[in-house]
Amino acid sequence: MLKKYFDSAIQRLSPQGRAVLALIALVFLWGYNWVVMKVAVQYAAPFDYAALRLFLGGICLLAVLVWLGKPILPKEIPGTFLSGSLQLGGFYGLSTWAIVNGGAGKTAVLNYAMPFWVLLLAWLVLGERLRRLQWLSVVIALAGLLFILMPFSFNDALFSKGLALLSSVSWAVGIIISKRLQQKTSLDLLSYTTWQMLFGCIPLVLITLFISSPPITWSLPFIAALFYSVVPGNAIAWLLWFYALSRLSAGSAGLGTLATPVAGVLAAWIQLGEQPTLFEAAGMVLIVCALGVNTMQALKDRGDEGRRTRGRKTKDVGRKTRDEERGARDESEVGRQKKDEAEVEKEIKMG
Repeated sequence: MLKKYFDSAIQRLSPQGRAVLALIALVFLWGYNWVVMKVAVQYAAPFDYAALRLFLGGICLLAVLVWLGKPILPKEIPGTFLSGSLQLGGFYGLSTWAIVNGGAGKTAVLNYAMPFWVLLLAWLVLGERLRRLQWLSVVIALAGLLFILMPFSFNDALFSKGLALLSSVSWAVGIIISKRLQQKTSLDLLSYTTWQMLFGCIPLVLITLFISSPPITWSLPFIAALFYSVVPGNAIAWLLWFYALSRLSAGSAGLGTLATPVAGVLAAWIQLGEQPTLFEAAGMVLIVCALGVNTMQALKDRGDEGRRTRGRKTKDVGRKTRDEERGARDESEVGRQKKDEAEVEKEIKMG
């Protein structure tokens, strides 16, 4: 009875409504993943766990590619390897290392400083101009980072926060490389993400070979955590993301994912008892606000571009209409001239 009612309610939703539901599910899946990571590193070394996550996640997405009948072979292999090593290998490895001695919620928020590093790198490397709101978001985010990093005494907590920040920088550099690749060639996002994962796990595997670490404890909690990270937190989450992205604007979908670090903080608070200090809470709020300001600018830019495109189309239509009217007048004038010439010829013949 309940299932029938639920299915009926889903069917009544518009495609956009279903995409919003997918986005909400995605936020919880990705947000809770930070708590799952904290559980997993109690049974495995961080790089072992990160390598397993990426490899098995890539295999799952490879199966999805086959199921969807999409091309399997990667494009731009050197660039994909480099971006995968930084955007996913560096991000997964450093964030998992950070979470060993750091809080799951704080690590999630610090990793979501990534958009601000992308802004600065795009300004420095790609020559993209930053708007006023974007500069404001960077300043707010830096203030939030300072609040979270306080006090500045060097200890395990500060080292963990530093690793989380390095993780977000690695993520951002990988995104810049991905932008460069997308400017050069057309990439299927699902295929590209799949090969980023498979290539990204290679550096992590090499690290596990050269750095000795305790063997993995294949306990039930670790297997459950690994399963969650690979299937719901990875394969299903990426499918939900691509589904939402295909039915919503990129700005709207990106705005929805702002809740991911918030979900991570709340999940860590509820399950792990990680209650942030006053400074940490203030810093988290500032970073989330900065994310919101940055997304507002992105939406504004997209709206301005849409208006410019519509304006160009309107001008083109107007120009085409004027040309058609001018052509019609010319044809009418030619017709009149021919008619006059015919009448003159007729009069000459009659005369």
